[in-house]
Amino acid sequence: MKDSKNQIVGLTRELTKRWQSTKERWFDAKTQEFERRYFDLLLPSMNRTIVQMDKLEEMLDQIKRDCEHDEWS
Repeated sequence: MKDSKNQIVGLTRELTKRWQSTKERWFDAKTQEFERRYFDLLLPSMNRTIVQMDKLEEMLDQIKRDCEHDEWS
């Protein structure tokens, strides 16, 4: 889970860097429209995904601890 989350974080950072670089060379009404329609929605969605992955990882860790504890009971 951690590897997947780290990969998403890394790819999101890379995408952000490349988009900023693209905007330095291409900035017109279509750029603004694309950013508004897609990019501005993507980042919050990715952040929510990362938060949910953290929560899922915590749940899985708790399940694992519970199972290990049950083995000793």
